[in-house]
Amino acid sequence: MAKGYFADDETRAERVRDLFDTIAPRYDLINDLQSLWLHRRWKKRLVTLANPQPGQRALDLCCGTGDIAAALAQQGAEVTALDFSQPMLDQAAARFPESKIIFLQGDALKTGQPDNHYHHVTIAYGLRNLASVQAGLAEMHRVAKPGGKLLVLDFGKPRSRFLRFWYRGYLKFAVPLFGKIFCRNAPAYAYIHESLENYPAQEGVDQMLRDLGCRETKIHPILGGTMTINEAVK
Repeated sequence: MAKGYFADDETRAERVRDLFDTIAPRYDLINDLQSLWLHRRWKKRLVTLANPQPGQRALDLCCGTGDIAAALAQQGAEVTALDFSQPMLDQAAARFPESKIIFLQGDALKTGQPDNHYHHVTIAYGLRNLASVQAGLAEMHRVAKPGGKLLVLDFGKPRSRFLRFWYRGYLKFAVPLFGKIFCRNAPAYAYIHESLENYPAQEGVDQMLRDLGCRETKIHPILGGTMTINEAVK
């Protein structure tokens, strides 16, 4: 069972929200450092796979500081971006003040959005943080239009034992060090390794999408499967 921020009890959601409230001011900096700026390329790939057309509706869940939402909007999509952390939303609004993105504070498990409404539903580095991965995918499926795309970018589980050992070690020891140096808060940045303890990763997410009735499910591995984009059509 996961401990700390991701302990499986009734206070989990509140503790995870407090975590992201705390790290919001330095969230982009740490993401750049820990990924060697590659996370921006991976997010662009997700948007390329979405391939939104002007006027189509897109919902970006756990939007953080707005990278995915802004990229979708630049392609002409009408974007709603939702996150449960108001400080994250404040950072996003400050980064993209001229955008027409609708930023909403809310729960990715209960978005309050209408059924069968969005042409694209995306989530990047947020699914594993939810209290229930299955419920999060079910909510994405509910709000997507028939024929709409569901896209998930998150940490994966490499098939290579050597790569898996190296990557887990990096997340466990190096990333918290970045947090200690740049934010004076190493425990807050240990959350990534902690959040992966019970995360089903790419194969599990793919199966859940199939169980929801999605078709054309695909797994797009990145860096040997350390990162993954799951793609599906409702």
